Amino acid sequence: MKRTFTIFFAALAAIAMFAGLVHLALVAAHVSEPATTTVYGLTPRRLWATTVAALALLGVLIGGHALRRSAGSIDTDVGRSRAILALVLGLIAAVNGGLNLAVATGGPGTGNGVVGGAAALVLGLIAMTLSGLTLIRPRRSRTLKKGGLAA
Repeated sequence: MKRTFTIFFAALAAIAMFAGLVHLALVAAHVSEPATTTVYGLTPRRLWATTVAALALLGVLIGGHALRRSAGSIDTDVGRSRAILALVLGLIAAVNGGLNLAVATGGPGTGNGVVGGAAALVLGLIAMTLSGLTLIRPRRSRTLKKGGLAA
C-alpha cells in the first residue's frame, strides 16, 4: 500500500513537472497566449508536432529502458545501441519541436501545433539526458558482479 502511494505521487509529480516545462517552453517561445479563434481538426503543423512528440516519447521510453538495463553488467552492445538510438530520436524531436515553435505565428488553438512542439522539445531533451546518462555510466566488470576481484 505504501509503495502504491509512492508510485502514484511520483507519477503525479512527473506529470506536473512535465506540464510546467511545456508551459515554460511556450512562454519562452512567446506563444503562450491562447487564440481568439480556435482551429479544430488536424492541420499539417499539428501533424508535424504530434509526430515528433510521439518520436520523442519513444526516445524517452527507449532511453529509460537502456538506463535501467545499464545498472547491471551488459556484455553485448545492445544497451549502448539503444542509448544511441534514444539520443538520436531525442535530438530529432528536440530540433523539430524547437523549429515548430520558432515558425509558429500564434498560441494554442491556432492550428500551429505549439503544444505538441513544446512537448516534443521537452521530451526530446529528457530522452537525450537519459541516453547520455546511460552512455557515461561506467560498466561493472563481469568478475565484480560474480563476486571475484578485478585485476
